[in-house]
Amino acid sequence: MGIWQQDTDLARINAWSANTLMEVLGIRITGIGEDWLRGSMPVDHRTHQPYGLLHGGASVALAETLGSMAAMLTLDPARFRAVGLEINANHVRGVREGTVAGTAKALHLGRSTQVWEIRIEDERQKLVCVSRLTMAVVPVDGTAPH
Repeated sequence: MGIWQQDTDLARINAWSANTLMEVLGIRITGIGEDWLRGSMPVDHRTHQPYGLLHGGASVALAETLGSMAAMLTLDPARFRAVGLEINANHVRGVREGTVAGTAKALHLGRSTQVWEIRIEDERQKLVCVSRLTMAVVPVDGTAPH
């Protein structure tokens, strides 16, 4: 049994990125499984730092996008929202070009918090960045979390 509480149609999920940072950076959701969400981002002029490498902040933006979208999909949107509390990232390998892909998997899905691990890899499936994102589950109407 999957963890998702919402429709997981990729076109619908990608439409959420219109007119956002995700659109500017070229982030796309590319796959969804029973307990994971996957997305990609190009490594190009939009995501480089001055040395021509993938900017760590771009990796964090990809990680937070994947974890946040995954968190939202686990909740009933009429009752709850997921908002970021904390994110950390370890950058372990530089990338100069191509595409990186990240996969978000839940470590904890609680009543009031969620913790997600996001692993970002290069095109050779080599680890580029590993991130952990903590999300708060916030009721839409001010009532206590489920």
